[in-house]
This record gives sequence, structure tokens and C-alpha cells, in this order.
Amino acid sequence: NVLSTILVRTREGFIWFYYLYFFLPSLKVESKTKGKPQKQICQVVLDHFEKQYATELGDAWSSVRDVLTYPLCWQYAVLLNKFSQSPELESTLRVKGYHPAFHRSLPYLPASFKCYIRRTPGRFPAQKHQAGKLKEYYLLNAASLLPVLALEVKDGEDVLDLCAAPGGKSVAILQCACPGQFHCNEYDDLRSRWLKQTIESFIPEPLVNLIMVSILDGRQIGDLKPELYDKVLVDAPCSNDRSWLFSSDIQQATLRLIRRKELPSLQFQLLRSAIKALRPGGSLVYSTCTLSKAENSDVINLILNSCSNVMPVDISKMAKAVSQEFSFLSGMQQHELLVLPEKGKAWGPMYVAKLKKMYSI
Repeated sequence: NVLSTILVRTREGFIWFYYLYFFLPSLKVESKTKGKPQKQICQVVLDHFEKQYATELGDAWSSVRDVLTYPLCWQYAVLLNKFSQSPELESTLRVKGYHPAFHRSLPYLPASFKCYIRRTPGRFPAQKHQAGKLKEYYLLNAASLLPVLALEVKDGEDVLDLCAAPGGKSVAILQCACPGQFHCNEYDDLRSRWLKQTIESFIPEPLVNLIMVSILDGRQIGDLKPELYDKVLVDAPCSNDRSWLFSSDIQQATLRLIRRKELPSLQFQLLRSAIKALRPGGSLVYSTCTLSKAENSDVINLILNSCSNVMPVDISKMAKAVSQEFSFLSGMQQHELLVLPEKGKAWGPMYVAKLKKMYSI
């Protein structure tokens, strides 16, 4: 064809081929939807995902891909802030077609924990951060609340959120219970500042003063604070499938894919640290927002095979209780679940696994 002829005949042709194939797909087009540029797929990332996920997910990948690559069908949940309740908010949400995301059939669902969703795409208007004023709600992917519900935090328990930024799960934990000690950690300085602002936006000052925010290497916390916590959440750094698919910087996207193989090692080290930080009898929830088996089941299996003092915890009852609103990958073990996005249930990806520490080593 014409392009291959140019490629063979001229050096400039190769440059244009490289531009057309690699760079152009990552640009944002100026077609507008509600006044905003429409996101554009990064082809290099999509090709990479196609090879991996078509094998790992089988027939399910086709429908998952259709949702992930079409942001206009994405949905957003509204998590209410119990510290800044508006009497009219729930009525407004119901009028707009929202309904409670979680029901009493769940093994753990505090009365103070309220989240609303609707089947149609779209986002409820966001609230801007205002110093001294608490936000009334938090917009998020509803699947990101499943790790919090799996953790089952109770009043007075000492809790560690090991990789806490941007802070949505920390805020959700505080909607459920009042920990005795709440330690939110984020290693990255910029993300740590984001975490602090999130907490200040949703949590009243007397309670904020009881929250410890640190900028520590999560891999070292287990040695620094051994057996100090009853519950630990490890929402690990991972391949963020949704955002990676829309990388606007092709070089950054390529670098991410190259470094992707290093993530399971980091995730394993974070889990080992979290187990050290747990008291005997305490439980841990591991979560990611990727479909990748290498970062999900493989990491958990490696932990179970290398840590004799840890055992899996069955979360299948929780999965069954929310199956009307979420779609899950079949064939998972009872201590884990993987939320698959589909149209009308465009939540996830979200992997969740739960473990319990039996004794000290």
C-alpha cells in the first residue's frame, strides 16, 4: 500500500509511520461531549491488554474491553458523608434515579455507611474543596468500596491503610466505624498531600487530629510497627487499566508497560510488610484496580505459599450479596473476587482478597 511504499523509500516515511501508528492514537480529539474533549484510546496499551486479557479472561474480555474503552458508559457512585449530612441529598439522588448500592444481606454493612448508584451512565456534580467546610459526598467507582466492606472495621480497632492516597477508602472506613488508632500512609509526597486534603474535606477536625498520616515506605512499616494493627488495607500500586488505556503521553505509556513486570514484586513486599504489622488474629484485605492475574491471584498465592502464619478468609457471601449490582469473573477462589465492568454495571476492575494472620513467627 501507499504507506508501506513511503516507509521503504524514505526515512521521512518511517517517521510519519511512527507518528501515525504510535503517537496519533494517544492524542485527544476535539469532538465535544458536554463541553469536554472526548478521551482517546492509547493504541499501544490496548494492544498490550488485548494479548494478555484475551488469554486470562477468555470470552469475558470482549465485553470488558467495550466498557473500558468507552468512557461515556462509565458510572459513578455517590458515597454520603455522615459527618456532613444534608437532609435533601438522599431525596435528590432518588429523584435522579439513584438507589442504595448495598443491602442488608451483606455480612457487614454499618447503618452509617450509605452509597447510591444508578444503572445509567453519568456523574453526579462534584463538590469543590473549600477550607473549613466539609463535603457532603464522595464520587467514586462503587467497586472500590468492596475492599472496605471486606475489611469489616469495628469501633475501637487499630487500622492501617498502607497505600492510602487519594483517600477514598480511608474516608469510607471512617463512614463505617471509629477506629481506636487510624494510620493512613502514602509514600509519594504529592499523593500524600492529596490524601491530607481529602481527609480534611470529609472528616471533622476533632477526628482528623486522631488520624496519623505518614510518608513511609510501605515495605518497611511492618518492621517499624510490628503487630500494632487489628486490620490492614493494602490497596496496592498496580496497573490502573482504566487510566492507562487513555495515556496521552506515548513514552510514559510505553515505560509503564515495560515496568509493569516489576509491580508483583512490589505488591508482594507490601503484603509481607502488612502481615508483619498485623496482630495475631487480625485480618488484611488486598486490592488492586487491574485485571492482571500476575498482580492479583498470583501475588496472593505467593503470599499463602510463603507465609505459614496466614490463611485465606472466605468472602464469597459478600460477593453473592452484591451480585445484583456487580459482575464477577467466574472460577475465583472463595477468598478472592474480581469485578468485571459491563454495560449497566460499569464498575471495576477491582480485585479483592482477604487474609487472616494466625500467629507470630
